[in-house]
Amino acid sequence: MPGFESGTAAEQRFNVNLSILFTELPLLERPAAAAAAGFTAVELWWPWVDSPTPDRSELDALKKAIEDAGVRLTGLNFYAGQLPGPDRGALSVPGAESERFRANIDVAAGFAESLGCTALNALYGNRVDGVDPAEQDALALENLALAARAADRIGAILLVEALNKPESPRYPLVSAPAAVEVVDKVNEATGLGNARFLMDLYHLSMNGEDLPSVIARYTPKTGHVQIADNPGRGAPGTGSLPLADLLDGLRKAGYDGWVGLEYKAGASPSAEAFGWLPVEQRAAR
Repeated sequence: MPGFESGTAAEQRFNVNLSILFTELPLLERPAAAAAAGFTAVELWWPWVDSPTPDRSELDALKKAIEDAGVRLTGLNFYAGQLPGPDRGALSVPGAESERFRANIDVAAGFAESLGCTALNALYGNRVDGVDPAEQDALALENLALAARAADRIGAILLVEALNKPESPRYPLVSAPAAVEVVDKVNEATGLGNARFLMDLYHLSMNGEDLPSVIARYTPKTGHVQIADNPGRGAPGTGSLPLADLLDGLRKAGYDGWVGLEYKAGASPSAEAFGWLPVEQRAAR
């Protein structure tokens, strides 16, 4: 992709999201596949969609796979329901899903801590028919505060992500300002200051937001960035987003964190979906 052959990518630290890339492989084989492709850092959605509290043997097996591959886990989602699938998080959904989220908080934080992972993403959850949105928002703030405190105990940040309205029409945080407003409320509620915005350039572009303006305004509150091209949510260069320029803008605005590769490989094996990024620029520096 034009632009990534120059200095732009060399200034970034990339990680691979193993919940959207390398999914043609069993979970425990994906860390090694990312390492074989030249990457040294990975991130994950909550891998056990049916269980916020999986058996210790499952947690230990994934930990061992990550350690054996020699990669670093740099980001992990809390339990978020069926993802991929119809759900977009659990923490604002009253009843059983909220309880499942709460049961997951210490499990996810403990797993993250065991691997030195310092970023935990908490997806807000969809609106529910027949439930007052204000009730959902109050529950969300309560649960996000619990998650922020757990993250703080392990020296981690809590991420709040904006998704996109076309693909997630029942998700209430479908703009950068909406997500940042929640970030500010969590920080005010806890006094910890460890809640941050997860800036996913694909989702924001799907919402029609002015990405250079978002970068200029919200980089100081951003704890993580994710990318995919648009349209199609494919690798950089498969769509029309000027991702090299946008990442350059982020760097100039002071962002020095991770850039998560959260895109679809398409019909080819995932190992072939990184041609836009020179091999020598895949390992984190």
